[in-house]
Amino acid sequence: HALDQKYLVLMGWGFIVPVVWGFSARWLPAFLAIPKPDASKLQLALALDLLGVLCGVTGWTGAATILLACSAVVIGLALHLVQQPLGHAKVQGIHRSFPSFVRIAYTWLVIAGCMSIWAAFADGHGGIWGASRHALTVGFAATMVFSIGPRILPHFAGVRAIFSKRLMFLSLLLLQTGCLLRVSSEPLAYDGFLSVAWKVLPISGMLELCAVLLFATNLTLTLLLGDSVFAGGSPRQSIVA
Repeated sequence: HALDQKYLVLMGWGFIVPVVWGFSARWLPAFLAIPKPDASKLQLALALDLLGVLCGVTGWTGAATILLACSAVVIGLALHLVQQPLGHAKVQGIHRSFPSFVRIAYTWLVIAGCMSIWAAFADGHGGIWGASRHALTVGFAATMVFSIGPRILPHFAGVRAIFSKRLMFLSLLLLQTGCLLRVSSEPLAYDGFLSVAWKVLPISGMLELCAVLLFATNLTLTLLLGDSVFAGGSPRQSIVA
């Protein structure tokens, strides 16, 4: 268990989280019509994250979780996700709920950090740790992929827009529903607080699997049937449009 914890904090908070933060700092100001990131807060968030990872891999679990949770809060402030947009978000070719799901993803990051603190000081059977990791990997990372992917990937493939905006929304909705059920029921099931919670866990998994299949289907149909961007401009022009 101790080795797993060190490996997972390294992969989750040491690799996935900083990568998503980097893409967010580069793309979200243009996509969401928000100010450019606050450099000092961005650096503070990264420093807290890296220090938390260092504490995690050296076995200082309590300190690590507090630092990581603080980094999750600071990055949201650094990216101005709680501020009013400066204009209209760029949702051409994708579902208009895109800005909301990006903010939901960063909410999941804060939830993951807070649940990791709870787990570090109170988890006895692994359920809280599992819920915290699920909030991080599915709630945060997968939601960002499902949100940003339909905005970026079609253009990289020379296609104008995602095949179906409704499929994009449905895949995100199913992903959020499955993640919410999983994160809320896993501590209840593993710690024996509510036996019916065990029956909720497979339902959450099926919902998330359906979300992945819809996301993959939508992208596949986009690549096979989408209109070429070269018919009306270069890919670069279309991305910034």
